[in-house]
Amino acid sequence: MKALILAAGKGTRLMPLSRDCPKPMLSILDRPVIECLIEQLAKHGVTQIIINTSYLAKEIESYFTSGRRFGVELAFSYEGFEQDGELHDRPLGSAATIRQIQQHSGFFDDTFLVLCGDALIDLDLTALIAAHHQAGALATLALAQVPAEKLCQYGVALLDDTGRIMAFQEKPKLGEAKSDLVNTGVYVFEPDILKYIPSDTPYDLGSDVFPQLAREGAALYGVEIPFNWIDIGRVADYYAVQMAAICGDVPAISRPGIEIAPGIFVGANTRFDPRRCHVQAPMVIADSVTIEDGATLIGPLWIGRGSYIESGVHIERSLVFDYTRVGRQAALIEMLASGRWCAGKDGITIDPVVSDIPWILADSRTKLPSIYNREQHFLAQLNQFEPLEMGQRTS
Repeated sequence: MKALILAAGKGTRLMPLSRDCPKPMLSILDRPVIECLIEQLAKHGVTQIIINTSYLAKEIESYFTSGRRFGVELAFSYEGFEQDGELHDRPLGSAATIRQIQQHSGFFDDTFLVLCGDALIDLDLTALIAAHHQAGALATLALAQVPAEKLCQYGVALLDDTGRIMAFQEKPKLGEAKSDLVNTGVYVFEPDILKYIPSDTPYDLGSDVFPQLAREGAALYGVEIPFNWIDIGRVADYYAVQMAAICGDVPAISRPGIEIAPGIFVGANTRFDPRRCHVQAPMVIADSVTIEDGATLIGPLWIGRGSYIESGVHIERSLVFDYTRVGRQAALIEMLASGRWCAGKDGITIDPVVSDIPWILADSRTKLPSIYNREQHFLAQLNQFEPLEMGQRTS
């Protein structure tokens, strides 16, 4: 069995998280989302997988290489071009990606799977493929119900009594959705799907192919199989998933480290004495972290590897990314923080450099004075001047 994982997008709605990390490589605790997808595919007998890449392609390719450690064969299909020694991204669209791979190697020679690389799933893919074959489908979409207020974020499918998709709306306006069943980004296709993808033009599955198949009455089916589907399309989604994972509520993600106290997991080479801090579980603290005595840590909380938390810091219901230094007396409440940016759980971003607050948030590998030392330096400068007597004038 073969599969394609779509991983070329820039993840604009996930900025600033995706500024230096492709969306599928964003980690839930210590595991990239796309790694969980590969393991799910391998579990269901998928042995050959292609990942399409474009934005920050090297981040994905260098992490997974051949795929041997996951028990699969991995290949990559880059979308872009090289000019003057630099790579320039040019994503083709999810449908045109399939066309490019087929034109290159004829890879899709039998029933195949396509998965979007930005969601956690525990779907029974074997059952989905069986339903696809039983219906005699050209294309089958895994569907899920979502609340009415979220329908505008997804592709919406209207089914008849047999499960055939009669209409497909890509991100309908609020109140205009024809059903509450949405596309989860998990598809089963027959190779004949290529007949619906034109040559030499960007083309998308959700915006172009599925609506066309529905209009023409093609064998496009939707299947609603109960499964956990966790989308991380926006910062708020990512924050919510991380909070759930810290609490141990995401089945696909186990909390890494050693549980040194109920609900407190700590990685190797980490300096942290919870008896000398004010702590409240749950929390996951990664490898090589330093937490000074006197810090206040209120969970759910995640602190990434190599981070440095100074005394007096208050961090509550927040995510601190790898190699982040949090300066003395800083308070992070429901925040996502790194040395280069800080965002609220709703995605509103602060740039520490532009905001002139690098003494609050900085890269932990950078030698910067703490807020306490900056205060001392400021006071020392003030003490160099003699106070003026009443009525004394300066020149």
